[in-house]
Amino acid sequence: MTKSALIVIDMINTYGHEDAELLVPSAAQALPGIVDLLERARAAGVPVVYVNDNFGRWRSHHGQIVDLALSGRHPELVDPVRPDEESLFVVKARHSIFYETPLAYLLSTLEVDELVLTGQVTEQCVLYSALDAHIRHLGVVIPRDAVAHIHEDLADAALRMVERNMGGRVVRAADIPW
Repeated sequence: MTKSALIVIDMINTYGHEDAELLVPSAAQALPGIVDLLERARAAGVPVVYVNDNFGRWRSHHGQIVDLALSGRHPELVDPVRPDEESLFVVKARHSIFYETPLAYLLSTLEVDELVLTGQVTEQCVLYSALDAHIRHLGVVIPRDAVAHIHEDLADAALRMVERNMGGRVVRAADIPW
């Protein structure tokens, strides 16, 4: 039997980075799908794991990261997806959710074998994370309407790569059966 986890990538964001204004419209569009998945995953007891950039602040923890993002340029994109008390939080410094993080160990302790990847940026962090999940023999599901992009053409290509090269599934958020 497959055990899934919902992974929320880089949604706790200050939107003060290069290309942020190109990302914001897509993040706003993905937000309802992410919120829906969060609500349904939490209600079904599916583990929710936030994996988030630390913005180069090596002494930060998740509470500080959330506070920093809420004081950033687009708190309206952060507040609806704020971690609750049950959510797990892993800090990352590079594109992949796995690169030099304890995520693989955490997922193994939770006995998770399939990841539902949401968040941003589809053609960067989501794609690299999907590849790293695939090489770890984890199933990958990406809800197309719950990921945000900077460049739509690259995001479309990334999602095709996940399906074709990694055997991942690209679906609508509503089609995830929690």
